[in-house]
Amino acid sequence: MCLKHFITSFCLITATAVILCAFVLKRTKQAVPVSSTRELKHCISLLECDQKPERFILQTGCKMCGIWALFGSDECLSVQCTCAMKIAHRGPDAFRFENVNGFTNCCFGFHRLAIVDQLYGMQPLRIKKFPSLWLCYNGEIYNHHTLKEQFGFDYQTEMDGEILLHLYDRFGIKKMASLLDGVFAFVLLDTANRKVHLGRDTYGVRPLFKFLTDDGLLAVCSEAKGLTDITHSMTTTASIVPFLPGHIEVFDLKLNGKVQSLQFEQFHCCTQEPAHAIYDTVEKLPTGFDVKTVKGNIRTLFENAVRKRLMAHRRIGCLLSGGLDSSLVAAMLVKLAKEEKLPYPIQTFSIGSEDSPDILAARKVATHIGSEHYEVNFTAEEGFQAVKEVIFHLETYDITTIRASVGMYLVAKYIRTKTDSVVIFSGEGSDELTQGYIYFHKAPTPKAAAEDSIRLLKELYMFDVLRADRTTAAHGLELRVPFLDHRLTAYYLSLPEEIRVPKNGVEKHLLRDSFKDLNLIPDEILWRRKEAFSDGLMSVEKSWYTCLQEYLQSKVNDDQMEKALKTFPHNPPSTKEAYYFREEFEEHYPGRAEWLSHYWMPHWVSTTDPSARTLSFYKLNKDQ
Repeated sequence: MCLKHFITSFCLITATAVILCAFVLKRTKQAVPVSSTRELKHCISLLECDQKPERFILQTGCKMCGIWALFGSDECLSVQCTCAMKIAHRGPDAFRFENVNGFTNCCFGFHRLAIVDQLYGMQPLRIKKFPSLWLCYNGEIYNHHTLKEQFGFDYQTEMDGEILLHLYDRFGIKKMASLLDGVFAFVLLDTANRKVHLGRDTYGVRPLFKFLTDDGLLAVCSEAKGLTDITHSMTTTASIVPFLPGHIEVFDLKLNGKVQSLQFEQFHCCTQEPAHAIYDTVEKLPTGFDVKTVKGNIRTLFENAVRKRLMAHRRIGCLLSGGLDSSLVAAMLVKLAKEEKLPYPIQTFSIGSEDSPDILAARKVATHIGSEHYEVNFTAEEGFQAVKEVIFHLETYDITTIRASVGMYLVAKYIRTKTDSVVIFSGEGSDELTQGYIYFHKAPTPKAAAEDSIRLLKELYMFDVLRADRTTAAHGLELRVPFLDHRLTAYYLSLPEEIRVPKNGVEKHLLRDSFKDLNLIPDEILWRRKEAFSDGLMSVEKSWYTCLQEYLQSKVNDDQMEKALKTFPHNPPSTKEAYYFREEFEEHYPGRAEWLSHYWMPHWVSTTDPSARTLSFYKLNKDQ
């Protein structure tokens, strides 16, 4: 490696968590230690003009990735690059800054959690065959081996993301994105054609935010917090916005590093059969809508969705609430792990109070499937103490998202500190796909229910997917969600509307019926009524959300509530709980309320609270 262009860095993490980084200066070849944020900022200042190293790495010893990029900076990079440190939790294995040859005001930042190809996995990814391409991405491409063989690509690394470079070179950016079976957010720079490309997976499982000024300064980051302190010379304000899932955007990169948007286009919608389906390992499915065929296809696609997500060099675990969705995922995961002969038992994790419905149900499932099961005890006091941290990581003030995130945040913290599981499976997406929310019983027509299902899937990136990503990434874990598999969702949404609605008073009837008589999970769990994660944490007598509301009553006074509309004109809070959440959000992200377009609320019912337990037609499970 040429020292004129690259700087090799190494670091160790000590018992006192002091990070030491040694890197070689391009001119002086002097080793510089980094043991604090101040010293790191000093080292980053070397990116300026005369002494800039074109690459340096911080390698930490801890065990999700975070991407950050800046094009056309008006200020010195030593200031701008420190913003990238706000997402360090997403990739605790290693960290790198690298500026772009020929563009002194353009820079990449990358925090790495090593899942695949631990030796050669640093980014931005560049290979000899495509010297003008720079790739920074967060995600997993499950069909990278299949595409490599299909098109005869010659790989230089074992990284799944290398497939993006080959596909882009052969097919261009839109087809490249459409052929990816996986979850991803990427920044792809083509210096030869002076183009910057952004893209995000269909459901936004991997996050991506964009900051663009009127004069063309572009900054992107996995989380919005990495963009809030970006400085620029414009007098007009620039918004930080989530990059829409299922879309790509192409920018022209000017010689001064600024950009201009040329193309913003959707490459995939959840109702469409994905372009990569023709290269899938699952053969063409039987056609027809008879019950036997449909149920068989659902089982086949679900099993395939779980199997392809076994791709990992780190230990795999699974969240298990004892509900239908997580139980199916956990059971299929244990089954396939045995078939694939993984060298360890699957660990499952549940959280709740000792007498909570979720803890009891999860225990039954774990015993049935034979997982190595862990129960995390949850108390209301622990939940109260975690709310502020949760809101900081979530970057939202949505009521139900915060409620449900507290338990997930705490169980993720337990996994990170007490076990060696890093890749975590979960059941997100099933309720939206299979009409699992209680309010679907009140849908006026099957068509209305089908339309609302699609709406929920398109909004996942603001709610459940956001929750699942942030609460796990906060602790350096990587989430996998089989129910949001492209082929599975496209097939399920293609089924006749009338067979997808609740039946015999049971929501998700079609999904449940598809796994009947297989003994995959206990029958009582297979037919267990929907219980929101934030409701099932504690006893039936007193829900977690009720405890939270009571606790927050003293935190907000009546005078504040009377002025709530004036204080918070966008999405004004209607309860003291919502007011408190909003206050905490504004403390971290002042003036950013537009990140949430609306609160999550049930449709077709009259309610001011998102909890299913507040609905008049809510029924307890038999065991409750």
